[in-house]
Amino acid sequence: MSGNYVINIGRQLGSGGKEIGEKLAVRLGINFYDKELINLASEESGLCKEFFEKADEKASQGIIGGLFGMRFPFISEGAMPCNNCLSNDALFKVQSDVIRHLAAERSCVFVGRCADYILREHPRCANVFISASKEDRIARLCGMHHIDAEAAEEMIEKADKRRS
Repeated sequence: MSGNYVINIGRQLGSGGKEIGEKLAVRLGINFYDKELINLASEESGLCKEFFEKADEKASQGIIGGLFGMRFPFISEGAMPCNNCLSNDALFKVQSDVIRHLAAERSCVFVGRCADYILREHPRCANVFISASKEDRIARLCGMHHIDAEAAEEMIEKADKRRS
């Protein structure tokens, strides 16, 4: 880890944080990670990608309810539901381990994924938060998702409420 560094980008919905992170990673010549961490966590753990995607959807509903509130039942060898469940905190741990491993292995940019929290003790870590005016965020979402301003504003309000 000697020379490796990490840049974690938090962002408001519609602020362009992902695009900024991608451009920063290209300019610095380092790896960029966002939702593809779900694929890496799936490969690392041998668990189905859909478990991580469902956990990610629930996590967006709030860190306490999302990360710790949902459980995924597994089917036992006898095709009967078993008593053991894989909780979102277990899935979060797998994803956290992948983030820590990547940060130890190479310099990189992470967007979201709670990487700022996961890597809070990383010795060479910078945390950045990207924000924009509500008008700019609405315009960006309208263009990206081909929706009207009212729908974009509703998306922003819901995302801001969840993230607060």
